[in-house]
Amino acid sequence: MGRTVVVDVDLCIGCEACVEECPDVFSMGPGDLAQVINPEGADEKCIESAMEMCPVNCIIWED
Repeated sequence: MGRTVVVDVDLCIGCEACVEECPDVFSMGPGDLAQVINPEGADEKCIESAMEMCPVNCIIWED
C-alpha cells in the first residue's frame, strides 16, 4: 500500500493554489476549503508542486 495525499481542512485557508496547480486532484469543497477528489489524478510531481505552493502547508502525504 502506497501513500495518499490528504488535505488537513483544519489548516486550509481556501486559497485555491492546489486547485490551480492540480485540478485533477484537488477541488474546493464544503466551506470553500480544498479537498482531494482524485488522489491518482496527477503524477507525484504535480502534487508535490501543489504542496510547495500551499501557504499553510495543509497538504500532506499519509501512509
